[in-house]
Amino acid sequence: MNLDNEQHQLDLRLIRVYMNSVKSVVELMKKDISRYGLDIGAFHILEFLYNKGPHAIQKIGEKFSIPSGSVTYVVDKLEKKGFIQREVSAEDRRLVMIKLTDDGQALFDDIFPKHAQTIADMLSVLADEDKHQLTELLKKLGMQAESKLKS
Repeated sequence: MNLDNEQHQLDLRLIRVYMNSVKSVVELMKKDISRYGLDIGAFHILEFLYNKGPHAIQKIGEKFSIPSGSVTYVVDKLEKKGFIQREVSAEDRRLVMIKLTDDGQALFDDIFPKHAQTIADMLSVLADEDKHQLTELLKKLGMQAESKLKS
């Protein structure tokens, strides 16, 4: 086996392991989130509002690369459940701001620590040094992929 072929085999194995790992992590996150009667899109929006405060519906769609119609659908469902509310921005009446209601805040006060613990349990297999190194390596890989998309 020549060096070039060995390199290709290593690269392909790395991508297979990475993709399988991501699939398993995403499935674990979906399973955890479903315990709270939420789907992943609703959870992401609630978590974003919980951690970042009220935001324009358009910015939420941009943040998660969700088409506006899909964001509106998820927001409608969350609003019907009483977890969020829409408010017209006082500064720019064209903007519709989304914020957590008291029920939404209470929900996330309850579930967020549990979700964070699920993540901590999953990542407990890695030492802190491993986590820092993996974070930097994944950022490097993501930036390379982004640069290739733009060229």
